[in-house]
Amino acid sequence: MIELRELTKRYGDRVAVDGLSVRVQPGVVTGFLGPNGSGKSTTMRMILGLDAPDRGEALIGGVRYRDLNWPLKAVGALLDAGAFHPGRSARAHLTALAASNDIPGSRVEQALRLVGLSDAATRRAGTYSLGMRQRLGVAVALLGDPGVLLLDEPVNGLDPEGIRWIRDLLRGLAAEGRTVFVSSHLIAEMALTADRLVVIGRGRLLAETTVAELAADDDSLEDAFLRLTSQATDHRGVGAS
Repeated sequence: MIELRELTKRYGDRVAVDGLSVRVQPGVVTGFLGPNGSGKSTTMRMILGLDAPDRGEALIGGVRYRDLNWPLKAVGALLDAGAFHPGRSARAHLTALAASNDIPGSRVEQALRLVGLSDAATRRAGTYSLGMRQRLGVAVALLGDPGVLLLDEPVNGLDPEGIRWIRDLLRGLAAEGRTVFVSSHLIAEMALTADRLVVIGRGRLLAETTVAELAADDDSLEDAFLRLTSQATDHRGVGAS
């Protein structure tokens, strides 16, 4: 489980995340939904200890990320699809990460198969298309067979077949009892992927809901999403990405 307690982050006079309190439960795909600039990426970075909150805390299984003994075995994350050495092959990249986290080498081949990169595993990752880079990023997230997964806009760069693949993968991982937290600004995609929705605007929690509940009073999901996020427009400060 992921628990956010009054999580707050400012950059100068700009409020990126504003008192965010959320519990992300295992066994379901939780969509982290909000417009571009609403604070989704900043929140995920604080969960992973990459940014320090000004107030509040982010806990994974009751502890901070920095206190995990083997982080890659507990939490898998995709924040930046380009976070690899372009001269290394996908296999070499995963092998180095596995060695540094006491993960068996056999898991490298499993992760490559899971994301469909076995045939391209010896190619330099710098030659990959954006969609293949996203797949490599997902392989990194899955490498330690973690119980918690955070993915920031994972469908970026994927073709329709790839989008169906990531959708099925995430739902399958949640069905295994894992905590799956996936961000997007695309309500239509989240409607097909997520069981629960956490909606934010300008860093503030706007709703914890389901797709059906969100659209109950509107003609379309897009209308419901716009109606909800417009509630944050009178909030002072500008959100971060």
